[in-house]
Amino acid sequence: MLAPDTLTRPGAAEATQSQAAAGANAPLGLAAALAALHIENKSDWAWDNYKRVVHDLCIALKAHRILEVGGGRDPLFTPAEIEELGVEMTVNDISPKELAVLPPGYNTACFDIAGDLSGVGHLLNTQDLAFSRMVFEHVADGQRAWANLYEVLAPGGVAMAFIPTFYSVPFVLNWLLPDALAAAIVKRMFAHRTDEDDPVFPARYSWCFATEGTMRPMLSKIGYREIAILPFYGHNYYVRFPLVRDVHKWFSGLAQSSDMRPLASYAYIVARK
Repeated sequence: MLAPDTLTRPGAAEATQSQAAAGANAPLGLAAALAALHIENKSDWAWDNYKRVVHDLCIALKAHRILEVGGGRDPLFTPAEIEELGVEMTVNDISPKELAVLPPGYNTACFDIAGDLSGVGHLLNTQDLAFSRMVFEHVADGQRAWANLYEVLAPGGVAMAFIPTFYSVPFVLNWLLPDALAAAIVKRMFAHRTDEDDPVFPARYSWCFATEGTMRPMLSKIGYREIAILPFYGHNYYVRFPLVRDVHKWFSGLAQSSDMRPLASYAYIVARK
């Protein structure tokens, strides 16, 4: 389990205490909100719990307006779940075709999170929580995407991205291979990855790292004031190769126990405006 003091910059605990003193109705500080999730830095945990994590962060941060970046045809929450959460949610995607297959009941916004925001002025400075899953590896300019998220967030708002990371071997290979070949391999390994049901998009891995020394300065320069880099170790890409799978499991356990960030496979990157 990740210790709370690894989650945010020095001074976050004091800020959380001051915020608690301000009253029970105040949203939790980012460190306290993340600590309450009891995060375990294993990749299976990251996948199995992501929906709960976003749900619980909405509650802890007292979010009213939330944005799912790259939600496309498969947003994290159903309309009924959005209503139960008591939030106003907007689903974003760069592709109008992806948004067009959504069932009724969703607010949508078609724009490139790493592009021009002039057409979505109504969203700027409004979102209490903006989140994504397996999206930021596909944007051409990760730094601009994080800068645009900053513009979309309301003061005190939180951005969260669930990403695959360099230098995990499957993702390095995905980056090196031609897009068509990489997509064919993914479709071969995972039957549900079809153009109709779950398309494979080109991956760029711009700013997809689990290392503090890489991500924190970039995010701080944009203006984020609380930053958490939460690594997750291991993956399931070797499940069909027993010997390689077992060696990988052993090595991932070693990397996890020593917190070897460059060897993480996934990360939650969380930052507050």
